[in-house]
Order: sequence, then structure tokens, then C-alpha cells
Amino acid sequence: MSVKINYSKKKLRGSSNNEILFSDEKFNIDRLKNFFISSEFSHLNDLLKTSDLKKNILFFKISSNRKIVLISLKKNLKTSDIENLGADFFKNLHSEKNSEYSIVSDSIKSNNNNFLGHFLHGLKLKSYEFNKYKSNKETRLISIYIKGNKNKPSTQKQIKFKSLEEGTFYARDLVSEPGNVLHPDEYAKRISSLKKDGLKVNIYDEKKLKKLGMHALLGVGQGSVRGSYLVTMEWNGAKDNSKPLAFVGKGVCFDTGGYSLKPAKFMEDMTYDMAGSATVVGLMKSFALRKAKINAVGVVGLVENMVSGNAQRPGDIVKSYSGKTIEILNTDAEGRLVLADALTFTEKKFKPKFIVDLATLTGAIIVCLGSEYAGLFSNDDKLSKQIFDAGEKVDEKVWRMPLHKNYDKLMNSKNADVQNINYVGGAGSTTAAQFLQRFIINKTPWAHLDIAGMAFSKYGGALNSGGATGFGVRLLNQLVEDNYE
Repeated sequence: MSVKINYSKKKLRGSSNNEILFSDEKFNIDRLKNFFISSEFSHLNDLLKTSDLKKNILFFKISSNRKIVLISLKKNLKTSDIENLGADFFKNLHSEKNSEYSIVSDSIKSNNNNFLGHFLHGLKLKSYEFNKYKSNKETRLISIYIKGNKNKPSTQKQIKFKSLEEGTFYARDLVSEPGNVLHPDEYAKRISSLKKDGLKVNIYDEKKLKKLGMHALLGVGQGSVRGSYLVTMEWNGAKDNSKPLAFVGKGVCFDTGGYSLKPAKFMEDMTYDMAGSATVVGLMKSFALRKAKINAVGVVGLVENMVSGNAQRPGDIVKSYSGKTIEILNTDAEGRLVLADALTFTEKKFKPKFIVDLATLTGAIIVCLGSEYAGLFSNDDKLSKQIFDAGEKVDEKVWRMPLHKNYDKLMNSKNADVQNINYVGGAGSTTAAQFLQRFIINKTPWAHLDIAGMAFSKYGGALNSGGATGFGVRLLNQLVEDNYE
């Protein structure tokens, strides 16, 4: 089911008689009396007496061709509460046959001056579905018209919400694609197509990566018949030549684990091991669509971790872009190898103000935080707090985890500068982040988000209906809006 929202001020032919109004939390609708003819108001009052007022959303049939929806508003709703209310309204539409509704914007009474924008944003985010490969698609369209002169989002706000939705949906689309379709070759082409949105895109193929010395990244992909790539996306929206904000993503398009083979059960889910990169791509698309007043760069490493006669072996030693050597003790700890080269490259080439990387890096973070928080690791308290606060605002929450030099001994190798896994046991997510920190060479403020528990939802969340979530696009956009734009 798709949703179309029309903000036009014109009276549209065929606009709906089914109206959505906003009441107080006790459904005392005296304030709304002027929106009905007297007989309708009396009828509605009678219906309210027999309704379950514990619900937030009530549907009333007034006549054969007219329905009234009342949505209760509690006092002092947070932005995330408003968006969740919009998502709840969309869930109710699944059981409704009507396909057109008019929101009476003049009925809104809220302390949030952008209530309607956030309500519709939550509704749109919840409406996403990935049915590209289904033969029998549900083609139902829900049209929502805005009726009234008050509380409408400004044109600028509408552009912002639309860009966030498109960026989030693009990230969800990428994660939802099967591995035989979205392999590294195809992924690089799709990113290249974003040039039309105004992004500057550079693709480094295997030949260029070998010349640069990115053997940590190349080692992960050497068992695949597909290519390995590093792709950069630049957005220059600031009026000055200020340092860019950098976002780096892990893009393992399919992860078998290599010779450290994963169990067969649930291996099909390993198409989402590129979700960190999808967030970066969706975020950069969003910046371009809304003409963000910042300089930003997105960097993604695209590989496929397969088993073949040419695949990387446990015990191999590779030299990273930084010059540090890495002993590969487990080929399934591959994402950190991709990020190691991508992080050092980003720091050296772009000299950014900060670097935030995202990766579905460890199962250990799911054991620790489940699917409620992403793990946050950082070398910078200020950046950490900014990310935490942004997450609270948009309900994409993070929880800071420790980094400490004492963990380094668990990643020291007898045969190289560092090993790629802690075989002593414990602290799986922290030691992975401790590994990454070694490849931030010049002490650039850096944060690592382990989104393994957040990138994909089997059962659906507040603003998604199951599957890829696009976690991180809205979080990092909020970080930028609040602190750098």
C-alpha cells in the first residue's frame, strides 16, 4: 500500500469526505463543534459514549459515504511520539476500505509547531514495503489531502521530510535486495546514478585499490567472482571550504563467513551485512535532495565475502592502507578489515571534521543491546553526546560502550601488528571497535556505530513494517541539523 500526500491549497476534485480531526486525549470534542453540521456532532457524541476511549484513534461511520476519524493528542508530545502516532494511524488504514482522507489541519492544537509534518512523516515511513519481486502486488493507494489554513508545514519543511523519506527508503531498498542482484558491481553502478541528484561520485576498482595498497579490503573480496570497490560520494553545500563531515559504511553485499563459514541457518539474512553502507548512501542522497548547507563525504567499501580456491585463509597476513599489517585469524571478522582501509583513506584524503562509521559488525552487540540501541564507541566525548542526543530526538537510539587501551592486548598479534579477532573471549564488540580505532591515524574525532541489531527487523518497529529499517539516516541527519548546519 502506498501513500500520497497533497498539500495543495486548491479544492481538489474528488477530495475525500472522510475527515481526520485531532481531539484532546479524553475525546472531549466541544472544541471541534464548528467542523460539523449539528446533526453530525450529535451523532458523533452518541457514538463516543459507546467507544473504547483508551484507544488513540477512533473511526466513526457518519453516513454511507462519510467517515470521521478522531485522533487524541496528549499534552507535551515529543517529536518521536507524534511520528509514532502517524505510524499508528497508517496501521489502522489496513482494515479500512476507504482510500481517500482529508486532514483538517485547523483542528490541531499542539505545542509542537510542526506537528502535522512529523505526523505525516511517521505515516510515510511506516507505509514502506519492499514487494519488487512479488508477482501479485497490492496496488492500493491511500490519498491524504490537507484541508485548512493552519498548521501546514512550510515548503522548506516539506522538502526536508521528503528528502529524509527518500533517503531512508533508498537505504531500505538497498538492504532488501537479494545478493544475486545487489552484488558489488551492481551496487557501485547504483551509487554512480546518484550523480543526477548532485553528488560527486568516484569509484575505485580493484586495479586502483591495489595501487593504493588497500589489501585489507581487497583480501575480503578476493574469493568472489565479483569486483571489490571503494566508492566516495561528495556533497559540497557550504559556502566556504570548510572541512567535510565524513560518514563511512561497511558494504559486505553477502557474507558467507569465508572459510570460517557461517552456519547455514539464517545465512540468507547476510544480504543485510551491507546495511552500514546503505545508511551512508541514503544519508548522502538526502543531503543532496534537501540541499544541505554543509560539506559532507560518504565513503563505502563494497565487497562479497565468498568461499573459493582464491579466498582468503585463516592465518593470512595482509598489509592495510595505513601500513599496519593484519593477521587474519577468522575470515568471518571481515567487516573491520573493509572499514580499516576505508577509515584511514577517508582521514588522509578528506581531512574531515569528524568521522562516523556504521557497520553490522558484531553479533555480540545484539547480545548486549538487543534491537533497541545501536552500540556507540568513540574517541571523542563531544561527538558522542551529539550523536546520543540526536538519537533520542528521532528515536534511533544509541548507547555508548567503552574503549580502553587495556583491550588492545586482546588484539595484539604475535606475527603482525594486529590480529582481526579476539580469541581469548569476551568483549566482542569492544575489541572490534578497538581494532578500528587503530586505523584512525591522526586522532580525528571518530565514532563507530555497531548497528547489527538495528539494521533489520523481522517483526517491524514503530516506524517500519518489518525488514530493512534504514536505521541511521534520520539519526545522522539530526546530528548534522542540530550541530553543524
